[in-house]
Amino acid sequence: MHVSFTASESVKISVANEEIPIKHYLRQPQRLVKAIANPRLMKQLSEDLYELKMRPINFMEMYHFQPIVNLKVWSGRNGTVCLKSESCQIKGIDYINKRFALQLKGVLYPDASQAQTYLQGQADLEVKVELPPALIFTPQPLLEVTGNGLLKSVLGRIKQRLLSQLLQDYRHWAAQEVQQYEFGVRSSEFGVLP
Repeated sequence: MHVSFTASESVKISVANEEIPIKHYLRQPQRLVKAIANPRLMKQLSEDLYELKMRPINFMEMYHFQPIVNLKVWSGRNGTVCLKSESCQIKGIDYINKRFALQLKGVLYPDASQAQTYLQGQADLEVKVELPPALIFTPQPLLEVTGNGLLKSVLGRIKQRLLSQLLQDYRHWAAQEVQQYEFGVRSSEFGVLP
């Protein structure tokens, strides 16, 4: 039996204005990935491609597995960050790995059209899978509620890391950039720089 599960999550975060606007920070999408992903579960494959191992998942108390997603992350104009899953594998259950498709799309962008800057975004996650024979007689509504809830919790964890880690990393980055600029100006005044 083939089933589809979906979840969406949106975010709107108030951003305290630093000396360097957040759109400049977002032009470095690798910082975003490092801010929201557990460093022990992430590996950079190329400039804009990352392998992310999700935490192990328990589905219907019968199946334990770990999705591993290759995620393309790039920066668009005005500091917009886009992400899209390129491939996925399931570690732990070979049957599902061969019959599983995951699609993740997301966008995050700064909105400075008002007096306050906001970071807004949306992530959409869809999973299609052919269920193992042991779950064929499980009622479809129960499967859908469980699967959709599972995907919602995955996006919820990412959102929580975004809310806590991203703004902290942005403030740290902005302070470092200002400090480096000021050091460079002072050094040139004293003839240290050519």
